[in-house]
Amino acid sequence: MELFSTGIKRDREKYIVEIKSSLLWESALGIAAITNESLIDTLDLSEEDKISITQSLSMEMKEQLEFVQKHNTWKTILQILHQKDFADLISFNKYVMSLSFMELKSIAIPYLGKGQEELKSDLLKGSEEALKELQDMTKEHPFLPSYLEFISKVSFEELKSHLIEVMTGWFKAVIEPNKEKLKSILLRDKALKEKMLNSLEPDQFVEWATDGVKYPPEPSVHKVLLIPHFIYRPWNVEADLEGVKVFYYAVANESISGESKFVPNKLLVQRFKALGDETRLKILKLIKEKNVSLQELTTKLDLGKTTVHHHLKILKSARLVSQKSNEYSIDIKAIENLPMELEIYLEK
Repeated sequence: MELFSTGIKRDREKYIVEIKSSLLWESALGIAAITNESLIDTLDLSEEDKISITQSLSMEMKEQLEFVQKHNTWKTILQILHQKDFADLISFNKYVMSLSFMELKSIAIPYLGKGQEELKSDLLKGSEEALKELQDMTKEHPFLPSYLEFISKVSFEELKSHLIEVMTGWFKAVIEPNKEKLKSILLRDKALKEKMLNSLEPDQFVEWATDGVKYPPEPSVHKVLLIPHFIYRPWNVEADLEGVKVFYYAVANESISGESKFVPNKLLVQRFKALGDETRLKILKLIKEKNVSLQELTTKLDLGKTTVHHHLKILKSARLVSQKSNEYSIDIKAIENLPMELEIYLEK
């Protein structure tokens, strides 16, 4: 359907992109990953890695992780990490210890929208009405309703003690034995992303850096914060701060290798493989001329539906083609950026 606009043309909304990395983020995301029962089997960790992590944890630490699993306190840790750039675990723990009752609970409650600040304030004062209203607003969210109730009612000392113990226990058991390796991976990925940062529009860069997350500019967000992680691969985790969208994103394959300069980006390889086929090139040309359905493609190519679907699957996984309803469209920007992505790889 054509759009008829009576509004005034304005410059396109934009946001800036910032990239941060630290072992504290990796620690918090590791706690989040290992306590996410629904996703743990999909992590890029080998069985050997999972067993090694489990064996490194004390009984007390396992109890702390059960507490995390029950109440999603990994979210509280991430909220605290957004307050300032902590130099190390000691400075993180000192900061947690310095927080007052109201400060800690205020930080723990995530940003729920500009219009909800009054409700948040009432919740911090113990309002059951505010809690019920916020729970109703977030009822579709997998954990926020129960998390809000937990934060509003948990003992201050219990929460503070738990946060320090679980971060300290995980950091010492899982991060410190692999400290140099993890630090190198995160810094390599940050450097790789920063090299590309000014070569793309912010939304194109976010899509490239996160391996496919499309985040168009919106009026209320002035910055996107990207934080690389290793342990939660292949998943990206999304969060909101006031005026800021956060993506904790999975580091690229080439950042993991010690010889990263010789390892190409996984998506770069997928794209060139997808393009290295006559039928798929024909499909791209047909889709570029006009969005088409699977049935239209099978007719024009005179091929079976299964064969065409297979080629479309490869093009979709390479993020060259997207599907909406029953129609396929081309991502022309992804194709236009290919020469530049190849050049960056060859020159790194």
